[in-house]
Amino acid sequence: MSRAEIFNNIEMKPKEYKSEVSPVWCPGCGDYGVLNSTYRALSELGIHPKDFVSVSGIGCSSRLPYFVKGYKMHTLHGRAGAVATGTQLANPSLSVMVAGGDGDGFSIGGGHMPHMARKNVDMVYVLMDNGIYGLTKGQSSPTTRKEMPAYITPYGGVEEPLDPVMYMLTYGATYVAQAFAGNPKMCAALIKGAIEHKGFAYVNIFSQCPTFNKIDTAKYYRGLVEDLSEDHDPTDMDQAIAVARRPNGKAPVGLIYKEDRYTLCDEMKRLVDLVGGSPDYDTQKIIDAHIP
Repeated sequence: MSRAEIFNNIEMKPKEYKSEVSPVWCPGCGDYGVLNSTYRALSELGIHPKDFVSVSGIGCSSRLPYFVKGYKMHTLHGRAGAVATGTQLANPSLSVMVAGGDGDGFSIGGGHMPHMARKNVDMVYVLMDNGIYGLTKGQSSPTTRKEMPAYITPYGGVEEPLDPVMYMLTYGATYVAQAFAGNPKMCAALIKGAIEHKGFAYVNIFSQCPTFNKIDTAKYYRGLVEDLSEDHDPTDMDQAIAVARRPNGKAPVGLIYKEDRYTLCDEMKRLVDLVGGSPDYDTQKIIDAHIP
């Protein structure tokens, strides 16, 4: 079965994708909006839980897989992308999604990001960007603004925050989108598009942390974001980079960039065909066929 064949296989309401585990995030956390948007995207696509795999690393956002029906793996700090890549290659018919945060994805996990993008692994990476390490009680993260006092930097930071969208565009991701958790309708539409996309899809979602990040509030994010103009062409890399650089100080939300390119699975199949390899991935059968 191809991955496209998993769509429209079942009729489930968004609430029916809720697992038996209840969310444990703080009241007001933006991750609730991302979770509900995920339910909605899965429902609109008609994906059966048996065909969906959610992978995560560490952090508050990395608890999301617990709350969604489907296969799930809660892995090591920063290693969700590597595990998800192996999962997708082992069974390309599955819909694989990584759920993580800015610390997990761009600190210890940052070394994996460019390679998932350049290899164009057919998977989705939903990153909940709250500019803080929430689960470990408020340390500054790679996306923390310098003016924000944090647990171990009470006078603010000395490092410039990185921009995840700019990174993913230059790394070579073939689907790059951004949203605010306070707009679940947009989040759901972008996550849905990411799942449908064939290739590496990255969705950056501003997700407020009311407990430890006191300056990047929901009100702040509402004033920060700005919808992409109707004439924005997501197939134009120059336009994508231009808007991602925030020329007017606003963070663009919507589908910023999209392109069609061979995926890692496509390239692996081409290589197998080129060398006359076996289409059977049962290692023991291959050994038995070639060793007397």
